[in-house]
Amino acid sequence: MTDHASLLPVATEALTRATRIFGSRIPDTVTLKGDRDLVTDVDLAVEDALREFLGAETPEIGFLGEERGHTGPKDRWWVLDPVDGTSNLAHGIPLCGVALGLVDGDRGVLGAIDLPFLGARYTAVEGGGAFAGDQPIRVAGVAELGDAVLSVGDFATGEGAEAKNRVRLGLLARLGARAHRIRMLGSAAIDLAWVAEGKLAGTVILSNLPWDTAAGVLLVREAGGLVLDSDGSDHTVDSAATIAAGPALLTELLALLRQAELD
Repeated sequence: MTDHASLLPVATEALTRATRIFGSRIPDTVTLKGDRDLVTDVDLAVEDALREFLGAETPEIGFLGEERGHTGPKDRWWVLDPVDGTSNLAHGIPLCGVALGLVDGDRGVLGAIDLPFLGARYTAVEGGGAFAGDQPIRVAGVAELGDAVLSVGDFATGEGAEAKNRVRLGLLARLGARAHRIRMLGSAAIDLAWVAEGKLAGTVILSNLPWDTAAGVLLVREAGGLVLDSDGSDHTVDSAATIAAGPALLTELLALLRQAELD
């Protein structure tokens, strides 16, 4: 492990502060910030609180939040999704959480995800393994798609959504004919955390926003999985997509995605 491990207590304290804000309620205020893209008072309150806390604890590290952008240094930076799964939260669906990563250059080196309504917390530091609570976790050893429960990221909205969703539909048709089951959970943080924990055998997320994926990508890697971009290159914060699975399934998932892209 590197000295990034010394920042894990700071990250977990940040998550604890975030979960206090969540409470057990539907948000008071829900605002449309784009095409079918919501933000709630919980998103804003969590981001503001953690930006202030992490800025005081680690002033030498920058901060990128989904709702209010980047401040501070850009060589090493915290990246936060204050509520990953905002639409779920706004509708009383408990599949949502807080995702906090630490990025050094173009790769995540620390990840922490808390799912407050499910009572689950996941952490990883580069070189130190992945954990659910204090228990080490590993990706599933599934080798055949017919045995695999997989997830696929949400359908796109906004500019370019029609073309992106044609690829999703093509991919879903191919996976539906081969995989044991397909799920669409509405939270990239949960998709990736559950791949790391072995609940899902893999996930295909046809986007890559660093606040959605930085923490979870590291969890998967530290749990023994692989995470690639849609072109088969190693995943970074600049990738176009996020495909994560155990080594035995990843090649087949990529092949099916490439077929869908050609439809």
